[in-house]
Amino acid sequence: MYAIIRSGGNQFKAEPGKTLRVNSLDTELGKEFDIDQVLFVGGENAVVGTPFVPKAKVRVIVTQHGRETKVIVFKKKRRQGYRRTRGFRADFTDLFVLSVTGADGKTAKADNKPNILDPVAIAERKAKAAVAKPKDIEKKMTTKEPVRKAASKKKSAKKRAGAKKSTKKTAAPNKKTTATKKKA
Repeated sequence: MYAIIRSGGNQFKAEPGKTLRVNSLDTELGKEFDIDQVLFVGGENAVVGTPFVPKAKVRVIVTQHGRETKVIVFKKKRRQGYRRTRGFRADFTDLFVLSVTGADGKTAKADNKPNILDPVAIAERKAKAAVAKPKDIEKKMTTKEPVRKAASKKKSAKKRAGAKKSTKKTAAPNKKTTATKKKA
């Protein structure tokens, strides 16, 4: 079962267990809520809304807030000296679809669990992991000298000599023929 939902003026296909990237929503990370703006429910019994399907809903959880990659907007008018460069990054919210409920009351649930990406919690875990390292391991890591390979001089000298021999070409003697014709 799947549903077509409306969020932020856009339409998305919501299937249980899938992640949707919608325009930024003002909700907390890890919060569960229902989306009632279901335009279509597909599956065994397809139902089209006018404009929304009654009693249909999609249960989602917020897994991440972030910003998209930068889009460069470049304007230019040739031969006029006019150039403008602007960058734009759209805010987004990732929603994990937990379940889809149709108009007849049937519910399809997700098999997998959502992976909530909290930047604060990730930073705390990294800080704890850095503190938890024993000091003797850190000393071993800092006192260890890097291993360097010594370049063999014989091979490189042979390569250079071979390269010089191959570049030398025997030039044929340049014969200048001067044909002078006498005009009578």
